[in-house]
Amino acid sequence: MRHHEETLAAFVADARGEPDAVGVVVVGSVARGTERADSDVDVYLVVTDDAFARAGEQNRLSYVRRDVGTYAGGYVDVKVATEHYLVVAAERGDDPVRASFAGARVAWSRSDDLDDLVARVPVVPDGAWETRVASFIAQARLYGEYFLPQGAKLANDFLRHHAAVHLVTAAGRALLAHHRVLFRGPKYLEETLRTLDRLPEDYLDLMSRVLTNPTPDAGAALLAAVEAFHPWPLPAAETLSVFVRDNELAWLTGTPPPEFS
Repeated sequence: MRHHEETLAAFVADARGEPDAVGVVVVGSVARGTERADSDVDVYLVVTDDAFARAGEQNRLSYVRRDVGTYAGGYVDVKVATEHYLVVAAERGDDPVRASFAGARVAWSRSDDLDDLVARVPVVPDGAWETRVASFIAQARLYGEYFLPQGAKLANDFLRHHAAVHLVTAAGRALLAHHRVLFRGPKYLEETLRTLDRLPEDYLDLMSRVLTNPTPDAGAALLAAVEAFHPWPLPAAETLSVFVRDNELAWLTGTPPPEFS
């Protein structure tokens, strides 16, 4: 919308005057063309490495600029990055950061490489998807088959609800990874699942039941629907080992648990 572009132009005009600014990348709904009239403008401000370090020291890696808003309630939501940040994000960024660059466009840049770097971030190598699928299926099985029943057996409400959330998250992310779709974050999980071509039968209802009333039966029904949906690339006998590797040994391997990937 015109008022979003005017606000973006005002922010870019300021950035051009900053010697440490390298470029401005528009992301979010404005970049994708799905913005509402009252949406904010989401950007990455790409800066030099030294400026990024200073922003970290000053707790200014993310902030809001209301002074450049050209419409009522309008503002720019700024995240600070560097070209190196984009290189590393393309190599091993988590799903939310990759997804944040889907549909992104460079509004202004001093770097000839910025367009290419931005385009690479949302791309996940084909082989990595199957690894993700196996990790999330291991998560779903353990939370649905062990932790949720344990919570009920011990009358531990915290454990029941904790297991339910992790089961729903892991099962949902397994389905997203199976469809080669990035996970934008918990806020968008159900919305993104609704966009998939295929889901297990009654999946969204089963998901809602687990969250509303986290019982072993509700968890088993959700997990059964997921298991029947696809021949997942993880034998049952290997499930516990994969779960332990990805969670309990994360400190040793230096690899974040799947839910943070």
